[in-house]
Amino acid sequence: MVHEFSTLWQHDVWIRLGSAVITGLLLALVLRTGAHALRRRLAKTHPVAADIMGRASAPMEWLLPLLTVTIALHTWPPTTSAPFAMLQHLLRIALLAVGTWLVVRCIGAFEGAAIRRYPMDVADNLQARRVVTQVRVLGRTADVIVIVIGMSIILLTIPGVRQLGASLLASAGVAGLAIGLAAKPVLSNLIAGLQIALTQPIRLDDVVIIEGEWGRIEEITGSYVVVRIWDERRLVVPLNWFIENPFQNWTRTGSQLIGTVFLMLDYRMPLAPLRKELQRLCREAPEWDGRVCVLQVTDANEHAMQLRALVSSSDSGRGWDLRCHVREGLIAYVQANHPEALPRWRGELERGGHAPEPPPMPRNPEPQHSPSPEDGGPLRDGT
Repeated sequence: MVHEFSTLWQHDVWIRLGSAVITGLLLALVLRTGAHALRRRLAKTHPVAADIMGRASAPMEWLLPLLTVTIALHTWPPTTSAPFAMLQHLLRIALLAVGTWLVVRCIGAFEGAAIRRYPMDVADNLQARRVVTQVRVLGRTADVIVIVIGMSIILLTIPGVRQLGASLLASAGVAGLAIGLAAKPVLSNLIAGLQIALTQPIRLDDVVIIEGEWGRIEEITGSYVVVRIWDERRLVVPLNWFIENPFQNWTRTGSQLIGTVFLMLDYRMPLAPLRKELQRLCREAPEWDGRVCVLQVTDANEHAMQLRALVSSSDSGRGWDLRCHVREGLIAYVQANHPEALPRWRGELERGGHAPEPPPMPRNPEPQHSPSPEDGGPLRDGT
């Protein structure tokens, strides 16, 4: 009689478990269909809500069946069966993992909504770069915090790991010091990321000079920054490097820059026509923003004088092109109109005595090799 009752109870358990799984799958299917329909309706009027629903659809398809099965198992009478307890524990871990996944996807939806609200493909994108940098760094930090909390809760549900953690906390000492030293790079980068997001020494698309390399901030992650070098290389720099080391930021408060062009010319070069030529070059250059166009003598030595031309542009890329255009134009002007003003060396020749006579040449010198066209000799065919 007892055996028959236990057999019936086991059959009832499997039937209820199968019913819970089927119910959860049906609910997930209904929710998915309704979410897709609602997302299409909200795509134009409420894009943020539509994006959240789209990102949350994948974890929700797993969350509903797991939640249904977990509730069904908790409604059954308690049992001491080891497989049943293991199944409940695995379902609990799966629920925590899917819940963490859902929160991370929702954070990504809010991050994407903030980035779309401030596009960076505009002329004056300083505010957009500031907001997007903060959103991305804070979003990556929030993802790390949520994942760490989710993993910590999952580990606390495992008795063996929970006891190991308690013993480590109780012993502290060397183990705690080793863990702290091992986690120092991660924690320092995490703190540096928060500092960069709040104080913003760098932003996305900023022009920077790092280790002598000119480039733009292409990506800011939770642990490093990717700098796109002008020749399409990528420089990967840890986050805490920007907090601990000095660097140049050419677009900290604006993108306008003043470029320099240096020329070394002879003292006989008149400056007035050269200044007029510089103004003409600037007026004809589309890269010039009309702010600065100056030519000055900044240095002089026994050989030549140093001229410095200052020209302004709206950003660093146009500034480079403008400097090259001005340098080429001024050199061409000097070559065409004042060739005597090109740099030259001066010296004096004094006749201090008779020059030595050259040694006498032999009457019939023996050729060391056969004459060739390169030597200026005749060709073999007599031409």
